[in-house]
Amino acid sequence: MAIIIAGERSGVGKTTVTLALLAALKARSQSDQVQSFKVGPDYIDPMFHAYITGLPCRNLDPVLTSEDYVRSCFAKHSQNAAYSLIEGVMGLFDGATGKDDTASTAHIARLLNVPVVLILNCASTSRSVAAIAHGYRTFDPRIQIAGVVLNRVGSDRHLELLTQALEPLNLPILGVLRRQDNIAIPDRHLGLIPIAEMSDLDGIIERLAHLGETCFDWEKLLPLMGDPHPNHSSVEAEARFLLPSPIGRAGEGKIRIAIAQDRAFSFYYADNLDLFREMGAELVPWSPISDRTLPERIQGLYFGGGFPEVFAAELAENKNAREAVHKAITSGMPTYAECGGLMYLCDRIVDFEDKSFPMVNIFPTAAKMGKRLTLGYRQAIALQDSPLVNKGDRVWGHEFHRSSLTESCDRPLYSLQGYESHLQYPSEGWQRYQVHASYTHLHFGAQSHLLQRFLSTCHL
Repeated sequence: MAIIIAGERSGVGKTTVTLALLAALKARSQSDQVQSFKVGPDYIDPMFHAYITGLPCRNLDPVLTSEDYVRSCFAKHSQNAAYSLIEGVMGLFDGATGKDDTASTAHIARLLNVPVVLILNCASTSRSVAAIAHGYRTFDPRIQIAGVVLNRVGSDRHLELLTQALEPLNLPILGVLRRQDNIAIPDRHLGLIPIAEMSDLDGIIERLAHLGETCFDWEKLLPLMGDPHPNHSSVEAEARFLLPSPIGRAGEGKIRIAIAQDRAFSFYYADNLDLFREMGAELVPWSPISDRTLPERIQGLYFGGGFPEVFAAELAENKNAREAVHKAITSGMPTYAECGGLMYLCDRIVDFEDKSFPMVNIFPTAAKMGKRLTLGYRQAIALQDSPLVNKGDRVWGHEFHRSSLTESCDRPLYSLQGYESHLQYPSEGWQRYQVHASYTHLHFGAQSHLLQRFLSTCHL
């Protein structure tokens, strides 16, 4: 059993509440596994989850994967956990379209039959909070709202008014956070600052654990989260993943893939890394910031997203690494790069202050930072073959970036449309040498044939 933390809208405190509950649960039951999940495409919040629980956070996204994959992923990773907690996305019913709840927190709650804990922003309101709660509770009767958390409560008198207003609804108050309880987690242009860059992370987690222990009604919360030692036999069938066979022949070693992992490159879905390994790859971490050479005996390169613009000076300074990557790629090494990885392979990065830094120079264009945020689901139709796709393939991905390229590719990798097919976006992506590079982030969960193609190319 699990609960899903939902908000009435973005910015009401979902991440703070989720981290506080995770930290308190971990402190309460140090010998038990606490498994977290995150609805939608997100890399940074899951880093905080994983830091607290000691387990990779799993993304649940039926657009990037499928409804069956979401059920299977949840079953597989929750079956050995004492407690499972899912952090929602945006408002409870906000998803890929205004027509239905596709890819919303409500969609995941329905798929998994998980009760919802709804966070209400109580600042500048009192009795009206009951109308908000009533609306959310009745909007879709398929969703079970098990209780509410009152956030940004101003005083004891304010709490009394809120409690009186909610009493007729018979909707349990599961937590109360005061305005002064807000814990500021530093952020920047794409969300929270990743954990690797934070100096006082342990102090923040300690304060969150105290908040979780003191501000929530655990006698009401714990029964919602189920038996701490459940019978797992009922979910074993759902927890099986159907994967293509591992690449390679019996007796051969694993396919060694150098994966860029440091402060500049940290955006990776945990499931993607698992799939690489389950399909016969050995992921060899290295740092384009600090390592002067690539790892030995590698057969492929993997550059995820991240913040190369923040560390552009350090990436540029490491000329040896840039030259090693350039040599490997121009010699024909299969390479997969998405978003930040694409930026690193450009001629240069131009940061927010208009300073220019040389990069690997595989593509004759610059990645220039700007104010405009490009965000949303994309169905990408392959316009040519690459190490990852065949011409004509349709894949689902997600864009999330504030940079753009100064020069367009004359033979773009993808044509793009949104979740709703009438939404058309500029073609993008580069295929050169044996490189597949694009702004579009992919989840391989329901698209493992793409990973199979890439690893087959590396194995040649």
